[in-house]
Amino acid sequence: MNKPLLAALATLAVTGVGVAPAAASPASPAAPAARAVSFAGTVALSNCSGSVVRLPASADDDPALVMSNGHCLETGFPAAGEVVVDRPSSRTFGLLNASGTRVATLRAVKIAYGTMTDTDVSLYQLSSTYAQIRGSYGISPLTLNDTRPAAGTAITVVSGYWKRTYACNVDGFAYRLKEGEWTWKDSVRYTSACQTIGGTSGSPVVDNATGKVVAVNNTGNEDGGRCTDNNPCEVAEDGTVTVREGINYAQQTYGIPACFGPGNKLDLSRAGCALPKP
Repeated sequence: MNKPLLAALATLAVTGVGVAPAAASPASPAAPAARAVSFAGTVALSNCSGSVVRLPASADDDPALVMSNGHCLETGFPAAGEVVVDRPSSRTFGLLNASGTRVATLRAVKIAYGTMTDTDVSLYQLSSTYAQIRGSYGISPLTLNDTRPAAGTAITVVSGYWKRTYACNVDGFAYRLKEGEWTWKDSVRYTSACQTIGGTSGSPVVDNATGKVVAVNNTGNEDGGRCTDNNPCEVAEDGTVTVREGINYAQQTYGIPACFGPGNKLDLSRAGCALPKP
């Protein structure tokens, strides 16, 4: 995983690199479309990034959702096969405006869903509705796209923690991505320009053309290791293993909307829902 913030800072200290240079610089002039992607609706967690998200069918008066990684849960990394559903939480999130300024603190009432099995995602239900957030702070949520992204799509990873963006393209997809005890399905592989680091975990991956979220940033191969913690490997359908040192990954999110019904209520029994069940 893009390791927790404290571990990332420790690595920077050992290598003698300062924090500011290690964070990716804002989207470069070589990718002008990425400049349209802002920080509005992203959030900073205590050790990760995230975003306020809505589903295509969400209503303004529905309780808002915050999306991050399963490995960013305050309860620690879920074990392989573990699924967290409807667990009370009072976690707070720093809400950012378009320029990256923190304008509010949002609070969860529960972890609606969290897992590191097949995917690496957490979804918190907030005490505020989308309408309340927009009315108080003028900020709208990001929308989860319900269609699969294509290879070559221009994307921006938006880190609310670092207040940094990373612009690149979808390089392709890993049939299986294995890291330590966890295995993820159909993961997004970035082109090399997205050099995400600790603290960017949970960042929304935004399709530059539509402004919709197509994935959630979660990991990268740091040292060239084979299928170990912080060194995920790609496993093809025929079992072939490929290691791509320095390449980073995200988990697709287009399947999430099918698992929520009216009122943003999680329903893992809905037709088309493929998220792992407890």
